[in-house]
Amino acid sequence: MREKAKDYYINKGYSCSESIVKTAIDEGMCPKDLMPCATTFCGGMLTGCLCGVIAGAQIVLGYNFGRENVKGNENIAREKAKEFVEEFKKRNKYTCCRILSKNVSLENKKEHCSKLVESGAEILESMLKVRV
Repeated sequence: MREKAKDYYINKGYSCSESIVKTAIDEGMCPKDLMPCATTFCGGMLTGCLCGVIAGAQIVLGYNFGRENVKGNENIAREKAKEFVEEFKKRNKYTCCRILSKNVSLENKKEHCSKLVESGAEILESMLKVRV
């Protein structure tokens, strides 16, 4: 998933959140109907807050473990959401897009963020590989 998500981000024009969701769709982790949901979550929801990689992963986790999913419930979904964020923070230190991108020049932003996309895709895959 890492390379595919990075390719969507770097070469195909998808945002960070869209790259995560699009890759999950390709891997059979969620339906293509979720793709439009990811569009507004890039760049910290365009405010610089929560990293779009995390938001995209949360969309996929919610689909797989959420309240109305026969295989999930709100407690499992919340545990998985927290688990993803904790692992992302362990690997990348922060969850805020603005802080993650602090001191990164515009010329280097795409490459910098592609590493976050790869990291998020890897975490999501490890959390869902048993389910696919």
